[in-house]
Amino acid sequence: MSKIKSCSKARRAYKFIESHSNEFNVTSMCRVLDVERSGYYAWLKNPLSDRAQEDARLLKLIRASFTASHGIYGAPRVFQDVREHGELCSKHRVARLMRENGLRALHGYRIRHIPVPKPSPLIPNLLKRQFTVARPNEAWVTDITYIRTWQGWLYLAVVMDLFSRKIVGWAVRPTIHRELVLDAITKAVQSRRPRHTLIHSDQGTQYGSDAWRRFCKANHLEPSMSRRANCWDNAVVESFFSSLKKERVKKRIYADRETATLDIAEYIDDFYNKVRRHSHLGGVSPNTFEAANRRRKSAVY
Repeated sequence: MSKIKSCSKARRAYKFIESHSNEFNVTSMCRVLDVERSGYYAWLKNPLSDRAQEDARLLKLIRASFTASHGIYGAPRVFQDVREHGELCSKHRVARLMRENGLRALHGYRIRHIPVPKPSPLIPNLLKRQFTVARPNEAWVTDITYIRTWQGWLYLAVVMDLFSRKIVGWAVRPTIHRELVLDAITKAVQSRRPRHTLIHSDQGTQYGSDAWRRFCKANHLEPSMSRRANCWDNAVVESFFSSLKKERVKKRIYADRETATLDIAEYIDDFYNKVRRHSHLGGVSPNTFEAANRRRKSAVY
């Protein structure tokens, strides 16, 4: 540490000497500032230290990772990207370079919720906040959010597999009627072919409808409902909506519903499922996590 401080002090002295070389004698300034004249002239030929040059090279990789994440990755996830490129730097070095160069991850905002934990009279809470499951299609969660456009609201329904946090089905509509959630769950069923899968939702009227319960029964899904006004019972999908709005929507109003739909599709299908690193999954994307699970199963059998 003392050597680093000494080098930094010498470089500051060299910069001072260079900026005042037209006013004072170089030899005299080196003597007063307690630095070697030979060191000053060597610094003039190469003002960047080896470490500074390495920092500049590393910063290019950091910027590439930060830009590819649309500005949402902080130092821990950027560090994982850099390590995958074969770099041996520390997480603290990545954090320092990001801080010094103004690369700050986007942060959302929190809304205070006051839970009123009353069970649904129609469907019990079978999930009971057991958000970590052992295999794909064991438990899904679903919910609805809204996106602002100049044409009016666009409503988004998603279905997430808790095993990999992958969005296995989603749909958008200009209205919040039950067809919205049925579209999303239909896509999930078509892509995953579940058997005896738990499907957890809040107490929205769409999820309490006869059409929803009939669909679940016909497709081997077991409904589960949060307690009334208790967002923590469905916290994982709420967290996804928070990420979507923080990382992509960013409080803007889309020009029209079609533009919003295309942007949401790009976020879910091309970024979130395929690329975005998920802390719950050990820093890999949902698709990568599921692929690794399939390889493990193949190796066992």
